[in-house]
Amino acid sequence: MERTGAMIVVEALQAENVRAVFGYPGGYIIDIFDEFYKAQIPFYLPRHEQGAVHAADGFSRATGEVGVCIATCGPGAANLVTGLATAHMDSIPLVAITGQVSTSMIGNDAFQEADITGITRPITKHNYIVQSVDDLPRILKEAFYIARSGRPGPVLVDIPKDIQQKTTAVPYPEKVELRGYKPNMEGHLKQIKKVAKAIKNSEKPVIYAGGGVISSGASAELTELATRLQIPVTTTLMGLGGFPETHELSLEMLGMHGTVYANEAIMESDLIIAIGARFDDRITGRLDTFAPNATLIHIDIDPASIRKSVHVDFPIVGDVKLVLKELLKHVEKGSTDAWLKQIKVWKKEMPLTYEKMDAVLKPQYVIEKIYEMAGDDAIIATGVGQHQMWAAQFYKFTRPRTIVTSGGLGTMGYGFPAAIGAQVGNPGKRVINIDGDGSIQMNIQELATAVVYKLPVKIIILNNHYLGMVRQWQELFYGHRYAATALWRAQEDSAPNCQPPVKEADEYVPDFVKLAEAYGAKGIRVTQVDKVESALKEAFDYDGPVIVEFLVDKEENVYPMVPAGAALNQMIHGEVT
Repeated sequence: MERTGAMIVVEALQAENVRAVFGYPGGYIIDIFDEFYKAQIPFYLPRHEQGAVHAADGFSRATGEVGVCIATCGPGAANLVTGLATAHMDSIPLVAITGQVSTSMIGNDAFQEADITGITRPITKHNYIVQSVDDLPRILKEAFYIARSGRPGPVLVDIPKDIQQKTTAVPYPEKVELRGYKPNMEGHLKQIKKVAKAIKNSEKPVIYAGGGVISSGASAELTELATRLQIPVTTTLMGLGGFPETHELSLEMLGMHGTVYANEAIMESDLIIAIGARFDDRITGRLDTFAPNATLIHIDIDPASIRKSVHVDFPIVGDVKLVLKELLKHVEKGSTDAWLKQIKVWKKEMPLTYEKMDAVLKPQYVIEKIYEMAGDDAIIATGVGQHQMWAAQFYKFTRPRTIVTSGGLGTMGYGFPAAIGAQVGNPGKRVINIDGDGSIQMNIQELATAVVYKLPVKIIILNNHYLGMVRQWQELFYGHRYAATALWRAQEDSAPNCQPPVKEADEYVPDFVKLAEAYGAKGIRVTQVDKVESALKEAFDYDGPVIVEFLVDKEENVYPMVPAGAALNQMIHGEVT
């Protein structure tokens, strides 16, 4: 049957069981939108294309499905760039569909023309520009396959306007055959047996689990491996929820703002089993000091990640879930009793903590209260900054796909639109966006999206009046020179432009409560410690989007912290002198 290119796009989305599309219309994508109107595909209109791609990303992280976003050419497509880079760094499966000028106009600097495939080549797993409508069904099928297979990632399909309008009888394929792209799923059996022997001979093993555990659905296998062999587990930011943090074997998060006991364990370990992680710099600290006494095992689907940053003694390329299933057939418990005793001592002596004050609202206390009241079944989406690290430290993640956050790229403005996507994908679940007063303002316009579509996302703003993480670095390493990090309004007699205002009564811009009300949401402001619980209850009970602004300690820092260039066990707990 003859169909237009636009009809084929809708056909592909239906064939791939896409439950939600996030996108913004324009002249060079209007034919596809016309088909959406006829087909009634579940569609969500954000207020910015960046909101669309982050929402598709959040939908994917919270559901495990491929996220889909769509934009017109030129500025519309360019507005997807940050979100595509975010998904690429964290291995999130997305398909982005963009409009393009007609094929006859490409290269002529036509109105709104931009070489989006050239722009996004370094930040997508793969991308296409469609040159024949006969190729479109195959390309769309390949796009979904590439996005979700192997190491997942974003794929962009750029469709010129005339291709959307031309017709073809080529059917949508049932399967994909890509020469040269055959992800290795099964780990090498001989290597797996060697790893099992190394584990049995180890006395101080540590499992270091990353986002690959989540994307492969290997949480159960990881938990079985750790509990059967009595090996402690530490996770990356992307791996949170892959192993329950309430478990006695959990070391929680490691790295720059990880727990002291996780970092100490890594440095003292004689065997590190890295599973679905990539040894990034926020985890390793100074590379030449990382895990000096440990044999390294690395299990990952992506061969390019093996030995990219550190030397690995036992590499295994394969799907994490399948490799762990096979490994569990061969492993035997080693002698870890003394090691676990030592870790219990570290946990008791060096817990995560902060100074509790009756008169000052601490951000960590707010996070603890959210966890206490929302429980481990809620989905937590964060922006990027201090609030993100406090959420990672003080919220206990026990299930996979319950944290939605930008790890590799560290994208401010990600949290709120990602929470919208997570809520669309999980309509019956409580979704909470924990954000900072800086990060939330980068995509605050999506409050309209939440209101219009009746998405009951709860937005928690930890307002410390600063770009907090940058301010922390300025305090610790730049002599308290707070250049361009103060976010509240200065009075006429305040300090110069790049200094913070000096008056405690200076007005903050914007008024988040009034802003929430202007969009048709509910706004709540909390300034006292004893009002935290009642404010959260009011927000959770409200059937709609809510902003709860907590005016927290302005100069509270995230500790512990590994300074740049330091070893993991050289953490600081206060101001550098």
